[in-house]
Amino acid sequence: MRLDKFLKVSRLIKRRTVANEACDAGRVSVNGKPARASYEVKEGDVLEISLGQKPVKVRIVTVAEHAAKDAASDLYTVLD
Repeated sequence: MRLDKFLKVSRLIKRRTVANEACDAGRVSVNGKPARASYEVKEGDVLEISLGQKPVKVRIVTVAEHAAKDAASDLYTVLD
């Protein structure tokens, strides 16, 4: 699954266009390297998103095409 779509499905970023722009601006990195929106994410990847005051670091647990609102947080675990 594409990185921008995963960010939207997991609800880490609200809209796919915003996710796409964040990737283009270099605000999203995968496994320590800046990633493009077209990057294919897989289970075990570590994402770091720096949009607000504090960067968010998460590890992907599952990749799913669709997720209900209450199940979206099961797609990742937050790291310190």
